Amino acid sequence: MAKERMLRFVNVAREMPEKRPPNLRAQDFHEIYRDYAAEKAEEQAGRCSQCGVPYCQSHCPLHNNIPDWLRMTAEGRLQEAYELSQATNTFPEICGRICPQDRLCEGNCVIEQSGHGTVTIGSVEKYLTDLAWEEGWVKPIKAATERSESVGIIGAGPGGLAAADVLRRQGVQVTVYDSYDRAGGLLTYGIPGFKLEKSVVMQRIEQLETGGVKFVLNCRVGEDISFDAIRGKHDAVVIATGVYKARDLVVPGVGATGVVAALDFLTASNRKSFGDEVEDYDNGKLSAQGKRVVVIGGGDTAMDCVRTAIREGATSVKCLYRRDRANMPGSQRETQNAEEEGVEFVWLTAPKGFAGGDAVSGVMVQKMRLGAPDASGRQSPEIIEGADYVEPCDLAIMALGFEPEELPSLWDQPELKVTRWGTIRADFQTHATSLPGVYAVGDIVRGASLVVWAIRDGREAAESILDYLAQGAAVAAQ
Repeated sequence: MAKERMLRFVNVAREMPEKRPPNLRAQDFHEIYRDYAAEKAEEQAGRCSQCGVPYCQSHCPLHNNIPDWLRMTAEGRLQEAYELSQATNTFPEICGRICPQDRLCEGNCVIEQSGHGTVTIGSVEKYLTDLAWEEGWVKPIKAATERSESVGIIGAGPGGLAAADVLRRQGVQVTVYDSYDRAGGLLTYGIPGFKLEKSVVMQRIEQLETGGVKFVLNCRVGEDISFDAIRGKHDAVVIATGVYKARDLVVPGVGATGVVAALDFLTASNRKSFGDEVEDYDNGKLSAQGKRVVVIGGGDTAMDCVRTAIREGATSVKCLYRRDRANMPGSQRETQNAEEEGVEFVWLTAPKGFAGGDAVSGVMVQKMRLGAPDASGRQSPEIIEGADYVEPCDLAIMALGFEPEELPSLWDQPELKVTRWGTIRADFQTHATSLPGVYAVGDIVRGASLVVWAIRDGREAAESILDYLAQGAAVAAQ
């Protein structure tokens, strides 16, 4: 029976969940994909080839046991499929929505390589976990035995929350410190609702709170509480702050009104989705409504900005990127979604400055061409002399990536070692830093990266901390 349900990729075509029409989805911040029906999820899962070397699994940062839970889904064993999927992934419903599957599991699917179209792994994962919440298969966090040791986690993003989940399940007392007024980090304030509806994040945070994780919010380490104070309160500490410092352009006019950072723009929009009062949104400073918008950058954050601007009612939205479509770092799937919604991509262009004086009226654009490969192997953009022009705009959004803050200085921790890029230097496997009992995970170690990598780091660091606490207990017992 199992064989009959699998290997159906030859006869069954790849089919994603239906997308809402662009003219409708561009009017709201709801997720754009409709849900699979049970029979469609089972059918699509049954396309898996059950190959002997599952490249989907090896290219997943969490090494999720994808072929097995696809088989279980195809066989109708949905609760077992969910339980297997969550065994290696703290937040499968989040990864199913926002992971760039086209670059990870689905992009390395064997049947995709053979021309049959990849298995829709992310959509099946989302279906399973949403069903699990509906059916009550997602169990409360409840440790078998409470322990006296405590761990402080700085940062309530995916890395910090993943570590908190693992530690609480083992009975460790966990306190999470975060500068925002809600937990979730970029999951809450950076990623728009059309990719990740906020109720999905909030239900996980509620699960953690109900399970005993304590959250100290509106708390800036180095200002409201010192790093030394946190170390003094806890037996171990996890640094999971992420990287929030925007990379700046050093060009004329960059300080003009209407030239804004991507994260400021996205945070304002996400706050409005919660019903918050946001002065800079309400006064138009961080709103795209009725404006000609230009977004500078080609990564996933730029894609979030252009699609948010469309939904806010911009009169036009253009994205400038210095390379071509084939060389952009953002998801091709997201680029396609943006184009469907009315975004215009202007390839091989880079900003030279901003026109308009005190208030921006346009971006001074240099046209580019691709030259010889750089150190990474990608072709380097070169300026085409004499081809400059001005792209009119009322709002220019800089989505050029993020850099780490100078934590050793901000936290008065000169012994906290960092790399030449300013990220925290941590052991690749244990995530231990140069400070005893202090661990670091996610973007503050890797640089701006993916949510799924932060989840992996958080889970691994939690396991290392459990070993560290066990060693301390063994020494104390001698």
